[in-house]
Amino acid sequence: MSETKVMTAEEAVAAFVHDGDCLALGGFSTNRRAYGLVREIIRQKKRGLCLESGSAGGDADMLIGAGCVAVMNISYIANSGFTMVCRRFRDAVEKGTLPVEDYSLDVQTIAYHAAALGLSYVAVKNMLGSDLEKEWGISEEERKKYPKLPAKKFVIAEDPFHPGSRLCLVPAPQIDVACIHVQKASPSGICRIEGAGFQDEDIAIAARHTIVSCEELVDDEEMRADPNANTLPGLCVSAVVPMRCGAHPSQCYGYYDYDPAAMIAYDKASRTQEGFDAFAEEYLTLSHEEYLARIGEEHLASLRVHPGCGYVPGLRRK
Repeated sequence: MSETKVMTAEEAVAAFVHDGDCLALGGFSTNRRAYGLVREIIRQKKRGLCLESGSAGGDADMLIGAGCVAVMNISYIANSGFTMVCRRFRDAVEKGTLPVEDYSLDVQTIAYHAAALGLSYVAVKNMLGSDLEKEWGISEEERKKYPKLPAKKFVIAEDPFHPGSRLCLVPAPQIDVACIHVQKASPSGICRIEGAGFQDEDIAIAARHTIVSCEELVDDEEMRADPNANTLPGLCVSAVVPMRCGAHPSQCYGYYDYDPAAMIAYDKASRTQEGFDAFAEEYLTLSHEEYLARIGEEHLASLRVHPGCGYVPGLRRK
């Protein structure tokens, strides 16, 4: 019988997320974000995190507002359609309290793939000739303060196979822990992502520890019966956290749509630190079950996707 990796969110975060870690988040903006795990990280008051996320969303913004993040690599952060630039992120950058390095979205995800391959860097053409090449968000001198950051944003080098052509050598992140949310997982850690996978597979493989929250906990035998449908083997996973609606208020393909009311409420609350703090006191101090009870079963039921649709027809999205 396979070893079980099933834990509560409280147990998994306590075991694998430590102050000062490089934390990578899965999902994409308002899609399959690991909100339940992020709320637990905030509850446990983890500090000094080096935050990585491809197209980040409100979960990353909550970590910033709660004071968990010391430095960040980013390409995009928004609750798309509701907040075009997440507000706690924007406020911290404008005030100079959050050092941020800016990559293009394609380069950042390519770097995650390099990390999954065990490479220390990857050669790309992207960003060359743009302001992303010319402007560094974090200088070489400032980078010395953050041990989880590479010494340089990138290095420009001549292509050894095509003399006269330049390459951008981008460092692969050294991820301590990845948090992703999936539709199905087994006790041994086999995971199945349905729909778009985004960077989740790469960050899960690259990380020293991966925490997976899942909508459904499924027997290992059932997952092994259709191996082609699986995304990750158990050897990549440190903890499995059964967490119904663990991506709320973002969407989870095949299960529920995103929650416009919650997105709008967070947009309004996060416009000031005082508003965010009040929001945090109301929602981010709760266990996951308490959080779902606060949202309400009737409201959660209204977000369930219609069979064969993948979304909720008629859902008011503004």
